[in-house]
This record gives sequence, C-alpha cells and structure tokens, in this order.
Amino acid sequence: MKYLIAFLALIAPASAVLGNQVALDSEVFVERSEEQADGSVTVTLEEPTRVVPGDNLLFVLTYENTGAEAAENFVVTNPMPEAVVFVEEIDGGARYSVDGGTVFGALAELRIASEDGVERNAQPADVTHIRWTLTEPIPAGASGQLKFRGVVR
Repeated sequence: MKYLIAFLALIAPASAVLGNQVALDSEVFVERSEEQADGSVTVTLEEPTRVVPGDNLLFVLTYENTGAEAAENFVVTNPMPEAVVFVEEIDGGARYSVDGGTVFGALAELRIASEDGVERNAQPADVTHIRWTLTEPIPAGASGQLKFRGVVR
C-alpha cells in the first residue's frame, strides 16, 4: 500500500488566544490495538514515522501556565488536518466548526448545506476545527491536556 503522506504534514499547529503566558505543545501518536492470546486487547501509542489510510491517531495538546499568575479565559482552536477525519474529543467540553472555523457549536447543533441547497446534520467527518474554552483559571505552574482522535483518510 502506498503511503498516504509524510507524517509531519499531518500536524496542524494549534493556536491559542493567550493574554497570559501559557505554553502549548502538540503531539500525535498512532494507536495500535493488538489482541492477546487471552482475548484481551492491548493498545499502544507509537511515534509515527509514516501513516497510511485507516491509521488511528491520538492528538494530544499539552498546555502549561509558565507565568507567575493564573491564566484566565484560555482558548485553544485546533484545525483538523485535511488528511484526517475527526472521530472524537476525549475529555468533553469542546465546540466544533464545520465551516472552516467561522461558527462553533455542539456537533449536534451544526448543519451542512449540500450543493443542491438541502441541509443535513453535521457529522464527525465534517469537522474542520475544534475549540476548547477553559472557564476555570489555570494556576501558575499548572498544566493539562486536551485530546482528540482521528483516522487517516
């Protein structure tokens, strides 16, 4: 099978609205599942070197308040790489865009207009951006993670 793309082309930089000193780092892993002899399934995370269609990816955005004061109103907007279909956001609380990042909302509230003008409910595959708004201040020195899954197209 021909490789879809070099992995580094998949990584979409996460942007944050920062009035504070919050560092943001983005990582992505390939999730591999392997059935064991006893029937259990072991999931491992691997550093990807190349990805192929159907590979399951885990995106991890790590934030850390490097400032001396609590960071308030922290917002992270992450575009979905074009080669990846959104599957799920892990921790909950994210809002989604299906129009290139203009309008955000719960996925169940978003609609897509087809070429013939008929609207339909948005699906996970329609997601173009994910946005998290942390309503609680991030204390100085504190860190956390935001995660979502996707599948290589």
